[in-house]
Amino acid sequence: MPKVIAMAGKGGTGKTTISALLIKYLKNRGITPVLAVDADSNANLNELLNLKVGLTIGQVRKELKGDIPAGMTRDQFMEMKIHQALVEESGFDLLVMGQPDGPGCYCAANQHLAMTMDHLGENYPVILVDNEAGMEHLSRMNLRDIDLLLVTSDPSARGIMTAKRISDLTGPLGVTIKKQCLIVNRVPAPAPAELRHKIDQAVAESGLELGGLIPASADLVNQELSGESYLDLSEDTPAVRTAFTIFDRVLAD
Repeated sequence: MPKVIAMAGKGGTGKTTISALLIKYLKNRGITPVLAVDADSNANLNELLNLKVGLTIGQVRKELKGDIPAGMTRDQFMEMKIHQALVEESGFDLLVMGQPDGPGCYCAANQHLAMTMDHLGENYPVILVDNEAGMEHLSRMNLRDIDLLLVTSDPSARGIMTAKRISDLTGPLGVTIKKQCLIVNRVPAPAPAELRHKIDQAVAESGLELGGLIPASADLVNQELSGESYLDLSEDTPAVRTAFTIFDRVLAD
C-alpha cells in the first residue's frame, strides 16, 4: 500500500509551496516514484514545477457523462483518460484534478475515478495530495486512510486558528488519519513570541503535532517569479534546508 500524504490549510498559506518542496525532498532521497495530485481548484503545483498540463480529471469527468467509444467500458475509458492526463516526469507523475464539477450529478464518474485510483495507486510508494482547505477530493479518490496530514498556516493568528479547526474537522469526513502535523510557513526571523504562543496553544488543544516553522524566503519568491522549477533550488537554500529537516522528522515513522 502506498504512503498517502495530504496537504490542508486555508488559501494562501503555502500548501502548494510545501508540496513542491516535498516532491523535491522525496526525489532527492530516492523515495520514488511519487504520484502528486493537485486537488486544488486553483491548480498551480505544475507552475512551481515548471510543467505544462494538457488534461485534467475535471475534463475527464465531463467526457465520462457523454458517449463512450465502442468496445470500451466506462471503467476502461476512465483508466485510459487518467493515464493520458498523467504528466510523467523523472521520479514523479503529476495528476491535476481541475475545476469543480458543474451542474448535474457526478456520482458515477467519481465512483469510476475511485476505482481507477485504486489500481493507479498500486504503482507508487507515495501519493501526495495538494488539497484545498476542504478534503472532499480524498473521498472521491477513495483515499480514506491518510498516513500523514500536513496542515499549513501562515504566521497569523487567523491562520493558526484555521489550522486547528481543520484538524478538528477531519473526523466527520470519514477519513482515518494516522498523523497530523502543523507547518507554519513564511515565518519572520526571529519568530514573534506571540506567534510561538498561538502555535503552542493550537498544538496543545488539537491532535496536531508541530512539524516546524519554515522561514520567509526571497529565494522561493524569486524562483517562482522567474518561472523556474522549485526542483532546481539548491538544498543549501535556507528555506529548503529547513523544509527538508522538517520532512526528515515528520516522515520518520
